[in-house]
Amino acid sequence: MPTVKQILGDLNKESFISLLRKLIGESKYVQNNPPELIPEEDRIVNHVLDTLLPYSTTTGGGPLVINHVTYKPKRGNLIVEYPGTQPGNILSFVGMHMDVVTANPCDWDFDPFSLSIDGDKLRGRGTTDCLGHVALVAELMRRLGETKQQLKSTVVAVFIASEENSSIPGVGVDALVKGGLLDKLKQGPLFWIDTADKQPCIGTGGSIPWKLHVTGKLFHSGLAHKAINPLELAMEALKEIQSRFYRDFPAHPKEQVYEFATPSTMKPTQWFYPGGGINQIPAECTVSGDVRLTPFYSVSDAMKKLQEYVDDINANIDKLDCRGPVSKYVLPDENLRGRITISFDEASSGVACDLNSRGFHVLCKATEEEVGHVKPYSITGTLPLIRDLQDEGFDVQTSGYGLMATYHAKNEYCLLSDMCQGYRVFASVISQLEDRYEV
Repeated sequence: MPTVKQILGDLNKESFISLLRKLIGESKYVQNNPPELIPEEDRIVNHVLDTLLPYSTTTGGGPLVINHVTYKPKRGNLIVEYPGTQPGNILSFVGMHMDVVTANPCDWDFDPFSLSIDGDKLRGRGTTDCLGHVALVAELMRRLGETKQQLKSTVVAVFIASEENSSIPGVGVDALVKGGLLDKLKQGPLFWIDTADKQPCIGTGGSIPWKLHVTGKLFHSGLAHKAINPLELAMEALKEIQSRFYRDFPAHPKEQVYEFATPSTMKPTQWFYPGGGINQIPAECTVSGDVRLTPFYSVSDAMKKLQEYVDDINANIDKLDCRGPVSKYVLPDENLRGRITISFDEASSGVACDLNSRGFHVLCKATEEEVGHVKPYSITGTLPLIRDLQDEGFDVQTSGYGLMATYHAKNEYCLLSDMCQGYRVFASVISQLEDRYEV
């Protein structure tokens, strides 16, 4: 009797490329950058439905149970279920999102909004992140519906809206979880398919966007002793804040276990000031940046510490290092003191996947079988949606078959050979979990 893997076979390249071509052709209309660009994910849904409906209970052509769930007009999610024979045995592929980041055709060497093929390269916005995965998992579900093999495990695919930007809530996976539509997925491993490089991603970072606003005193640069230079104050205050942060949040021992590429970091990424002449010391400036926090530290604790640093620096601003003989942050004769304030945008926590779970072990074995080696990795990039799922009680594991080097980049592409390996990894995962129930 043929095995599950043998029945699922290899990825149908012709069918996959045909579907992906249609999806990339819609990528212009699913760019997610509100308020200017609000994606219409139903454009993607419709192509996936064209692929899967012939094998569904909707048409009577097969076993796939399809649920198109929409919370905002034109912005649907798609839940596709291949029913198994044993209640409670389930696995799911989730996270294949149907929106993309923006692309400016002027910056690209080829049209980002149509699929082009260069040897093994499949080029266009969304090929790696994440329309390539949408097409890949759709092909997996099509093959299940086509072969109609009897599985003990129910296999569920959840194609989601609104992953790239969370400024419009209640559209995608957050709404599906809130509505209880994913509850039964807690009974088995959930594979989030939205990372890259064909290896299990077992850890991600938390993110704390911050703004440090600095107030000084404007004056002519030729009379610097009468000014409080907010640029100098910002530099010295930030140096002190960073020193304290790295003292309080050093490299954590578990970061080695999870193979994190970097420890937690706190750094500036943007600088703003209100303008003025080169001979003016400005009155204020703002430095912005972020904290990337490994999941072994608390985001709320880090935010509390940052506020404490700022409060202490303000209270002792006269003790802060200055820059030269007339640089100062206090003007006693004028009863003026420089001041810093810190504020935060929406923060999110990182994830450490469960390394003891059945889902992790089958993913590693499948990767080793089909890719040739397995090397789980962690990064302090942020996937806030999967932390939310983990907190809700889901056994979340993550993987992906695009290329990290082209993630959110211009000239984005993926490799067809990588997607073929990804398909076989999925088939191996399903097969292993079936074998488990033979015991």
